[in-house]
Amino acid sequence: MAADREAKLQLVHRRIRAFSDFPKKGILFRDICPILKDPAALTAVTDLFEEHVRKNHPQVDLIVGLDARGFLFGPLLAQRLGVGFVLVRKKGKLPGPTLSVLYDLEYGKAEAEIQDDSVAPGQKILLIDDLLATGACELMKKQQAEILGCMVIIELKELNGIEKVKPHSLFSLIQY
Repeated sequence: MAADREAKLQLVHRRIRAFSDFPKKGILFRDICPILKDPAALTAVTDLFEEHVRKNHPQVDLIVGLDARGFLFGPLLAQRLGVGFVLVRKKGKLPGPTLSVLYDLEYGKAEAEIQDDSVAPGQKILLIDDLLATGACELMKKQQAEILGCMVIIELKELNGIEKVKPHSLFSLIQY
């Protein structure tokens, strides 16, 4: 089992590309598009997230995916787990009443929002994205959700994301 997990992690790692000075000078961008192009790598990501959730968070009610790459992995995981999926979008992209929060990115600021009826108070949620976006935790607090943790494909250790999501856990597949 450990060998299978390691093989999946290696496959995912090999499919992540780095681009210097994108989206602006001084940023080393980690590109996950090759994962999406490779069915085995995409399956590996979903398998690894599913294994983590079934082992550590079997009580989860919803997977909450962040705009936009969380939308790619979140629904696949939610379907496997038999739970719902909820979108966190960039400001102005959702119809109806919403809640929003301003948060810091690696290279600027952004504002995210969620439909105000998408998560009920007390629901147990897991956040998923390619990289850690801490603003979603604030949105879930506004929704009075119980945040079980955050899951990402890539953790950029120099950004110290684990400190930013405390007291919640952070599960990452790959660390740089």
